[in-house]
Amino acid sequence: MQLFYNPELKENDQEIVFDKKESKHIIKVLRKTINDKLLITNGKGFLFKAEITDSNHNKCKAKIIEKTYFPPSDFHLHIAIAPTKKNDRFEWFLEKSTEMGIHQITPIICEHSERRKVNLDRFNRIIQSAMKQSLQYYIPKLEKPVSFNEFTSKEINGNKFIAHCEESAKDFLQHKIKPKTEIVILIGPEGDFSSSEIQEAIAAGFEPISLGKNRLRTETAAIAACHTVYLANQF
Repeated sequence: MQLFYNPELKENDQEIVFDKKESKHIIKVLRKTINDKLLITNGKGFLFKAEITDSNHNKCKAKIIEKTYFPPSDFHLHIAIAPTKKNDRFEWFLEKSTEMGIHQITPIICEHSERRKVNLDRFNRIIQSAMKQSLQYYIPKLEKPVSFNEFTSKEINGNKFIAHCEESAKDFLQHKIKPKTEIVILIGPEGDFSSSEIQEAIAAGFEPISLGKNRLRTETAAIAACHTVYLANQF
């Protein structure tokens, strides 16, 4: 099943016109032609079935013949994570967390962050590709990077957690999750959060949690958190 993504497609649209790049992929690579069917999502819960009416490889057109709406999930997972020093590790997190149905991602810049600038355009392309590959109809929202202080000072709804490596009293995440709720989890950089950041987060209502006995890389910790929340909401 090949799924296409067009964020501009609206519920009542009757036709879709693909840009040059997508048109070439459909006609030249996939060898689609007139009357062939395509499946498209707008990333907002809709799945559209369309039929090709013009097989121009520069401007492919298709008419919408069917649409289905899928309600959003009954939980919301927001991971605020420090970008990793190596981009490929953060990109791996974006891909895998999207496959597991994460809803929102915020890059946070911390005291120990080794990377402070990110390529949001590239990151969004990775998210789009992962959404299509995993056949999902909602695209995660990637926020602009913010400082740790700015993020923790915001008014945030739901259950708030911070995963850190300092020795302190903390329970495992799986024991703290309540299904069908909003969950926000802070994941720190390779050097962990600073002690002052941990205290600041606790003062802002974030509860310290553990993701297991082993010390995990930033991207591994984030995926472990995503998977734990994902499983808790499958039953």
